[in-house]
Amino acid sequence: MEDKEINKNSVMKTFGTYKGDDVTILLKDVTDLVKPVSTEEKERMIQSGIHYSELLQKEWEPSSEYLQLFEEIIGSFSPVIAQLIATVSTQIVKDKWENTVLVSLARAGTPIGILIKRYIKERWGFDVSHYTISIIRDKGVDKNAMDYIVNKHGEKWIQFVDGWTGKGTIKKQLNESLAKYYTETGHRIKPDLAVLSDPARVADKWGTREDVLIPNACLNANISGMLSRTFLKDGIIGEKDFHGCAMVKGDKDFTYTFIDKVVDNFSKVKTVRMKGNSVLCEYAGVKYLFDEKEKEITPQEEIKEIVKVQGLPSVKHCKPSIGEATRVLLRREPWKILISDKAENLEDVKLLCALAKEKGIPIESYPLKNYKAVGLIKVLH
Repeated sequence: MEDKEINKNSVMKTFGTYKGDDVTILLKDVTDLVKPVSTEEKERMIQSGIHYSELLQKEWEPSSEYLQLFEEIIGSFSPVIAQLIATVSTQIVKDKWENTVLVSLARAGTPIGILIKRYIKERWGFDVSHYTISIIRDKGVDKNAMDYIVNKHGEKWIQFVDGWTGKGTIKKQLNESLAKYYTETGHRIKPDLAVLSDPARVADKWGTREDVLIPNACLNANISGMLSRTFLKDGIIGEKDFHGCAMVKGDKDFTYTFIDKVVDNFSKVKTVRMKGNSVLCEYAGVKYLFDEKEKEITPQEEIKEIVKVQGLPSVKHCKPSIGEATRVLLRREPWKILISDKAENLEDVKLLCALAKEKGIPIESYPLKNYKAVGLIKVLH
């Protein structure tokens, strides 16, 4: 396949508030083509059978109180995120060295991909390529975007990047999509996924397998370059287009507040040391214990158990991990939030609990094993 078959108008060095030196965005601008719907309308439509990728949601406007707490969380967690970035970047470079081609999964993966790119440049001096593309549950990875990357870089050195895992749905989708891509094109691309937090225990590279707060889960477009979730609908996204994305209006952009604070802590990263079955990080005046030991129940078994105990119709109504629970509050119609009985007073869940209280959503203590939090979606009849 030749480059000319792809709609070059979709290739953007700058889109939203991202800097062109940080990422090349393989998404089509649909800002003026799609009318966003309310959260309530979106939930009703999804539960009636419309796929979420055919909808764009009106973005939630964070309160001043929430944003103040969020800025505090960024300050306290930036050293932790820097350590996780260093850990996963080391695994990537050991595997792919200067040939690395970072492919972050929009939208949560994009800031993480930028941080990995910057850490690799600072630590090893390699200015690796970085793209962001769309992957959509049930529909797959953007084939046109993959064609574009493979044409430029080949298939061997691609490293997919996301922020965290919840149930492991995106990893499963990546596996299936790339198997189909091989059948269709003959290009064998390894579904190699790197994340900072991997409580689902499905990623190939990770900073930790503990459920850890990743700050860019705490806001929507406001920490994702002022860009929407990705979009895919016939009639708007053509055969040769990349998946779509819209620019979100607003002046509360924390994308580079987050990125710059983490980058500022790169020089303070120190080697971690083992403490039993856990990893203890001590650096920049911060101590953080990552519990890496195997649990008595697998993440998948725990999710099924929660669904049964809570009387939910399917696992689609259960969103495990701090990041996914926060997304339930930001994007869906939440029923309640479960907080691990061992994590109730931890900084990791402080912002999540504040947001739940602000929205009037019940919080319950629960004996979680693999996760610190789980978001449950309201069943609409």
